[in-house]
Amino acid sequence: MADEMTQQSTVWGRFWRNPNAIIGMVILTGIFSLVISAPFVFPDGPFEMVGLPFSQPFGEFLFGTDMLGRSVAAGIAYGAQISLLVGTVSTLVIVLLGTVIGGLSGYYGGRVDTLMMRITEFFQTIPSFIGAIVIVAVLGSTLTHIIGAIAIVSWAPLARLVRAEVIRVKNAEFVHACVALGMKDLRIMMVQVLPNVLSTITVAGSLMVATAILFESGLSFLGLGDPNVMTWGFMVGAGRSAIRTAWWMVTIPGIAILLTVLAINLTGDALNEALNPRLKQ
Repeated sequence: MADEMTQQSTVWGRFWRNPNAIIGMVILTGIFSLVISAPFVFPDGPFEMVGLPFSQPFGEFLFGTDMLGRSVAAGIAYGAQISLLVGTVSTLVIVLLGTVIGGLSGYYGGRVDTLMMRITEFFQTIPSFIGAIVIVAVLGSTLTHIIGAIAIVSWAPLARLVRAEVIRVKNAEFVHACVALGMKDLRIMMVQVLPNVLSTITVAGSLMVATAILFESGLSFLGLGDPNVMTWGFMVGAGRSAIRTAWWMVTIPGIAILLTVLAINLTGDALNEALNPRLKQ
């Protein structure tokens, strides 16, 4: 127990000593503050017309207003909620699918491996963003369908990564010892194999959050987002026709997307270096 606690403290020590981790966590803290404060600071919601159209930023309204007189700052705050929701939930589904399929394929091998890898390769042949567009266009532009579409087109690379890690761990001596002792496969996978591939899954999952946010922003930009929620991609798409006269309608949501994706990638890279210090050498 003491050794395990020491190892954990060493991992977190390496994480917090990384400048990327500090920058990423500072930005993410600001984004989470937006998410929490949105209902209190903007109680009328992001669709309420609160002023004159095309009001300049840093005046009566912090980030100005759009062509309908809606507060851009309110849209940024409520858009943060949707971006983090889509990124987190879709990543959880991706991790679940990728871990189960990749884990079973790598552990059992043989026909199970062949069947699951052929299914995985089929999904990898589909261009991810185009596949998401088709799924959302067919099923409808709801938040649930968007999350499902992102998960469906994104789980395959993680499954292959998990498969490779499981094969590596499965051939270790401690796993062979568990098999010799008569331990059941499910227990071996949950107690011995999964903890040894968890760091890889964690790092890959953290980076997939950023990808999912970009997917959602792209779909919303093209008009395939949920019309009942305000998203950053929708704001960029709605403001592109007035970009010459109202630059803030596109620029500010674009900066929000940029900072969020950058923060998640920086944090993911720092986490990867903390969990796998040899990669930095």
